[in-house]
Amino acid sequence: MDVTEPSGRDVLRRAIWGQRGDVTLGSFLGAAHQAGEALVPLLIGVVIDQAVARADLGALLRWLAVLAVVYVGLSFGFRFGARAGERASEQAGHALRVDLVRRVLGPGGGAENGRLPGALASIGTEDAKRVGAVNMAVVSALSALMGLLVGAVVLLWTSLTLGLIVLMGTPVLLWLGHLLSKPLERRSEAEQERVAHASGVAADLVTGLRVLKGIGAESAAVARYRRTSRDSLVATMRAARAEAMQSGMVLALTGGFIAVVALVGGRLAAQGDISLGQLVSAVGLALFLLGPLEVLSWVNAEFAQGRASAARIAGVLSAPPAVTAGGMRLPRPVRGEMRLRGVSHGGLREVDLHVGPGEVLGVAATDPADATALLRCLSRQADPDAGVVELDGIPLRDLDPADIRMAVLVAEHDAELFEGTVIGNTGAAAPESADLDRAMAAAAADEIVRALPRGGQTLVSERGRSLSGGQRQRVALARALAADRPVLVVHDPTTAVDAVTEARIAGGIREIRRNRTTILVTTSPALLAVADRVVLLDNGRVTDTAPHADLVRRHSAYRTAVLA
Repeated sequence: MDVTEPSGRDVLRRAIWGQRGDVTLGSFLGAAHQAGEALVPLLIGVVIDQAVARADLGALLRWLAVLAVVYVGLSFGFRFGARAGERASEQAGHALRVDLVRRVLGPGGGAENGRLPGALASIGTEDAKRVGAVNMAVVSALSALMGLLVGAVVLLWTSLTLGLIVLMGTPVLLWLGHLLSKPLERRSEAEQERVAHASGVAADLVTGLRVLKGIGAESAAVARYRRTSRDSLVATMRAARAEAMQSGMVLALTGGFIAVVALVGGRLAAQGDISLGQLVSAVGLALFLLGPLEVLSWVNAEFAQGRASAARIAGVLSAPPAVTAGGMRLPRPVRGEMRLRGVSHGGLREVDLHVGPGEVLGVAATDPADATALLRCLSRQADPDAGVVELDGIPLRDLDPADIRMAVLVAEHDAELFEGTVIGNTGAAAPESADLDRAMAAAAADEIVRALPRGGQTLVSERGRSLSGGQRQRVALARALAADRPVLVVHDPTTAVDAVTEARIAGGIREIRRNRTTILVTTSPALLAVADRVVLLDNGRVTDTAPHADLVRRHSAYRTAVLA
């Protein structure tokens, strides 16, 4: 989206305007179809007056041929008009999904704040689909209005009284239908909120299923989901009742309106003001008008749900970024010098830290929360509450987050794998010149490839669940190493591997990252031992900096964190 903070109306307007070609085509063909439908009762009345009443076989055959041509035309109009409308709906939904994914994955972040992953998935699927469907509603609405207009003109030609009844009654029905759709809009928004929340909770529970089983918390998790699902069910039932009420009331009003048209037409025929054929045409048109009016009732409901979904989409698209882009650019090439000056964030307190270009620095935090806070600052997922983080002498807050990502790669401890092959995961972020075999060897992932049935072409299931925890860690580390960023920050990359493999990985990282800045945020003695020096973070502050062996001798807190 071009506008920084779109509203729900903006989202709807752009979804329609972006597909204006198909919407225009669909509306034109749909209008032609409805006009043909409206002309059918008129033609039947003409057939009765000019052929049946006069017993004229030639006239009967001629008018039946005209009817056949009209039916062929309205059939093709419906077919291709509906196709254009559906195409507009699907393409608009696709465009919204792309916008949502672009916003969620944007370097500035922030869209995920306050929303569960499942809730974002629901917005990107169900809500985008509902907003896209508004295009079909627009096509249907314009087509129905054309049907009403043609029907009203024919009725005016048949009888001024009947035509005026239709022309005056239709706007009143549309206004009442709009009023009746308001409760549906409110309840539809609440329904989508609860459904998205339930989806988010379900996704979280499935993701943490092994942990839940490990701590015996299955019953508590089921109870939590039962409550969330019940809330979603209640909201859905309220929305369904509102929709049923709206549809029933509109149908009742429409039926009463059609009955008035038929009653007036019958009296006019009885008085001799219109012919038998005109009466048949009037009654046929009265029955025909029920269709467009029902379509307009459906359109009101679609717009009500579309507005509610558009507001939810706008909430994601207009979410403020967690960090904003600065105006400076990194010098090329990036040397990889990192410096923290008086950084306070989360549990960190006035942290001063310097990492020279090409240095391998270990960071051992006695509190895991401090390690997480440090990673957030280094990757600029958040700006520190105080102090500054610099890369090659330039504060990160003055740089575009996208530029930072290309220079600094922070490999999280819980990095996920993608569905695909092992080799595809390894090279996901790698440049074309990357040596994937060397990266896999450094991460000891080559052993995994040799053990798998199809080697590097073995398929990996969603989130890498087909691999063991240690295998996932090694493939994720190989992916980070293959990316070959000027600065690499890895967080506890070996917690699920054995000691022998861990020692091999430590040597592999040291070798492959020679002359490249590397920060190892870990409490693994094997990894810390290969670092040029280690920084001890205790109670959020830097308490000492020295080689691993020296810190083991000096600090009991370090021994407890690293050797316990």
